[in-house]
Amino acid sequence: MTYRTVSRVINRIPDTDQQILGLSLEEARALLLEEDPARLLEIEGSFALIAQRGETLRLARSLDRPLRYFLAKQESGPLLVVADRVDEIRRTLEEEGYGDQFHASYTRMVPAHHVTELRLVGCPDPNPVYRRFFDPPRGTLPQDLDEIGRRYVEALCGEIRLWLQAVARDEPIGVLFSGGLDSGAVLLCLHDELLAAGHSPARLKAFTLAVDGGGADLQQAREFLGATDLELLHEVLEVSTDELDPRETIAVIEDYKSLDVECASMVLALCRQLRRQYPDWRLLVDGDGGDENLKDYPIEENPELTIRSVVNNRMLYQEGWGVDAIKHSLTYSGGLSRGCVRGYAPMRRYGFSGFSPFTRPRVIAVAEAIPFVDLAAGSHEKLYQLKEEVLTRGVRQVLGRELPAYPKRRFQHGALEQSRFETHFGGKDTDAYRGLFRQIFG
Repeated sequence: MTYRTVSRVINRIPDTDQQILGLSLEEARALLLEEDPARLLEIEGSFALIAQRGETLRLARSLDRPLRYFLAKQESGPLLVVADRVDEIRRTLEEEGYGDQFHASYTRMVPAHHVTELRLVGCPDPNPVYRRFFDPPRGTLPQDLDEIGRRYVEALCGEIRLWLQAVARDEPIGVLFSGGLDSGAVLLCLHDELLAAGHSPARLKAFTLAVDGGGADLQQAREFLGATDLELLHEVLEVSTDELDPRETIAVIEDYKSLDVECASMVLALCRQLRRQYPDWRLLVDGDGGDENLKDYPIEENPELTIRSVVNNRMLYQEGWGVDAIKHSLTYSGGLSRGCVRGYAPMRRYGFSGFSPFTRPRVIAVAEAIPFVDLAAGSHEKLYQLKEEVLTRGVRQVLGRELPAYPKRRFQHGALEQSRFETHFGGKDTDAYRGLFRQIFG
């Protein structure tokens, strides 16, 4: 007697959640089934897709959003649940009568920039096959910072222009604004693209978070807007440290890395306050991914990193060590491919639609083409200086503006006074947050 394996797929990503520009959802899924994974680069926008042909199922996502799956066992064959959240997977399994099979560590994250291929053939489940669809050439630009800056900011403006064409021309737009290089470049590019398209800049606001009266970012944001004659765009969102609850944040982002918990706590507080003040606001733009693109993180803070590993590994900060590396987490992915939840999940919790042009492939491709090895020449200091040089020179050439530049600080460190930050978050590390995660998710 021949037994036929019957598989089931439950997709909890609503079609309406896809933000694909210029293609139908059916056309995008057809590209996912093509044998050449690079065809996915024809998809503009933000997506988390699955497509099936026979027993083969493929999944892919953009860098700015999560996509998770879980394989459960049925008597008749495998059950695959696909969602953007761990708790949605658990809820679905419980509804289907397979809740006893769930464990958070058994969920799998689709790594960004790769097609994940599964064969639904039953026990034992084959390992997924990963095929890269985004593979930009590295270090191909000349060592000319003016040329690099121009190309980078042109790509940034190009992505903003495409995004603007897809949203209603009268819908208000908010920028999460600290006055730093990334949010500053985004605000200036967005403002000038609105004018070039004949839209009113009055639809634009720059929102700055101030916790317990605010930290260094508040003054910095005011100085930036004063220097660029955009003071009328500014609005301060005031909250108290009582609204920064790491346990709540972990439940929202479903992760426990300390820096991401701290950052997401701030985004969560900002989104909650913004929703109170503006019940119908939807569109938010930020500079997430800008540090990753231009390798602007303090290497000294991570004992696993050296300057050689940072400048020689393809998209290290965007993807982590890579899907073939021992250090790659099947449960979480790596780099911003994992950390995207710090912005995506809080925004989704309060009904906002987020966008960062720095996460788009064309912008990343310019960043990857920068000859970091030659420009840094083995020096941490030279590497850290590159971001300011690239963005200020690029904004000057493309927009004809001067981009104010201030010392780098993380979002969570600038939203409130440093001593208050240490009082609230001090002493809590990734291990402590991992313990909270286990209490919540088991």
